[in-house]
Amino acid sequence: MLRYNRSFLLLSVFAVACYGQTRVPVYVYYESLCPDSAKFVNDQLYPAAKMFKNNLELHLVPFGKSSFQTQGSEVMFTCHHGENECYGNKVHACAIQHIQGNSFQPNISREDLTLDYVNCLMARAQLKDGEFPTKICADVVKIEQWQTIEECAKSTEGSQLLKQHGETTNKLQNPLTSVPTVAFKQTYDGELQKLSMSSFRHALCKNLNPQPVQCFDLPGSASAMSSFGFFITVVAAIASRMF
Repeated sequence: MLRYNRSFLLLSVFAVACYGQTRVPVYVYYESLCPDSAKFVNDQLYPAAKMFKNNLELHLVPFGKSSFQTQGSEVMFTCHHGENECYGNKVHACAIQHIQGNSFQPNISREDLTLDYVNCLMARAQLKDGEFPTKICADVVKIEQWQTIEECAKSTEGSQLLKQHGETTNKLQNPLTSVPTVAFKQTYDGELQKLSMSSFRHALCKNLNPQPVQCFDLPGSASAMSSFGFFITVVAAIASRMF
């Protein structure tokens, strides 16, 4: 049986690699100074996103339970954890907009750098030891655009970017019932929300079809025998393309 499981695992990897991997859009609605948001990003989202890099289309939405009003060309924000969070949300919005890959890290994508930076911001901001960690995290993650991000956050551009995240949030729920909120395919599901908070990896795997091998060790995942039907289907599909 052990030999069978190993053989099946290798064949599954080969089949998924040949046939293609599924990607699911995931929207994460969060706040820059929210302890629950920080715990979710640092403990659940970040490690899972690294593990499922090829299966996850991640959309970060830094707004949460904030609200906004427009006065002429100005946008005024009220944030769940006060004025400092409004600034922090703008830093996140500007980082998502402006971070770019760099020549000395050619194997690290823009998306990877953005996630690394947001993960650092969420961890460091909870320390509340002075200025928002815009530059500190840029140094840690090695991104070059920290000045652009800071200037953006202090300008009308940052306000407009945060307003866009507010509009995206309000399309899902206005206001959000909880922060953070996770929506697969930009659709709220109460059961998936609850599962995401306890095991985002499990929630992600429930939305992937076919499931990658990273899902096979989860409680309640398909067994090797029941997954064998999927393998046969994939092999048949590959064969039909070849002949």
